Amino acid sequence: MIELTVTKEDAGRRLDAYLVKEAHGLSRTFIQKLIDDLKVEINGHPPKHSCRLKIGDRITVDVPPPKKFELKPENIPLDVVYEDDDLMVVYKPRGMVTHPAMGNYSGTLVHALLYHAKNLSGIGGVMRPGIVHRLDKDTSGLLLVAKSDLAHRSLSKQIKDRTVKREYAALVHGTIEQDDGFVQAPIGRHPRDRKKMAVIKNPDLKSREALTFFKVIKRFPAKGGSASGGKDFTLVELKLKTGRTHQIRVHMSYIKHPVAGDRTYGGKTNIMGIEVKTLLHARTIGFVHPRTGKYLEFSSPLPDDMQEIINLLNPNNEKSEYPKSEQ
Repeated sequence: MIELTVTKEDAGRRLDAYLVKEAHGLSRTFIQKLIDDLKVEINGHPPKHSCRLKIGDRITVDVPPPKKFELKPENIPLDVVYEDDDLMVVYKPRGMVTHPAMGNYSGTLVHALLYHAKNLSGIGGVMRPGIVHRLDKDTSGLLLVAKSDLAHRSLSKQIKDRTVKREYAALVHGTIEQDDGFVQAPIGRHPRDRKKMAVIKNPDLKSREALTFFKVIKRFPAKGGSASGGKDFTLVELKLKTGRTHQIRVHMSYIKHPVAGDRTYGGKTNIMGIEVKTLLHARTIGFVHPRTGKYLEFSSPLPDDMQEIINLLNPNNEKSEYPKSEQ
């Protein structure tokens, strides 16, 4: 238990910022989780992250004992699209977490990678071996994995320099009228819900530049029948120029076309009586091989659950295949 009393020097400071300074060894993220879990009290009452402190405030922080955790390989099926001595391209199914984190200590892609691969780059740390970038739990699609440190450094730089081709497919609510366009709006942590991201226009709040390009693949108007529940949908291709947390989901919600199934950002989870998760798929990835210098590009078809919804939305109930990626 940590007990603190606010002095004149810290009056007016935000609670989370104060605890980062005074509760040595605790990260801001961990402190914010402690606040969410009601492990922090001010004068006997649970506060908000943004609470401003007053002289004499008595703060208690109930820090749980650290969990003993050892990362072990797990025999989980792994869909390997490409592999050599330096890297892998793998398919992550919807519902799988990319790497271990709070609340997800087993069954992740990393556990499967450790079982499959003899060597993985350690640059990402003990909890993220081989992980160069990630996909949200409910986003399916292709991921780059570094087996050598050479590959990790090169691929990370390509991502930072925005030269990696990343193409997504999403089924979104509503009809997007323009055939193509872009969303350019800064993204930061939601000011009230710390588990979410948001478009941030307030210059006093922390945010980062974010740019998403979109292209309409097919529109599904509700007038085709009652199958869609009287709602319009649009199948879009999306390309990332930046790679912010939840970027596509936040940007599509921002322009009033949330991704279907994305409850967090306004998407409906029931389509034609079928319960769906976030219908967002990382379809294509292209990069320069770190050792050979050759450009490689890989694509994967839409997952069955997503294709099923798209087929049902077709007014004539005919199959509507996503076009092949341009090479």
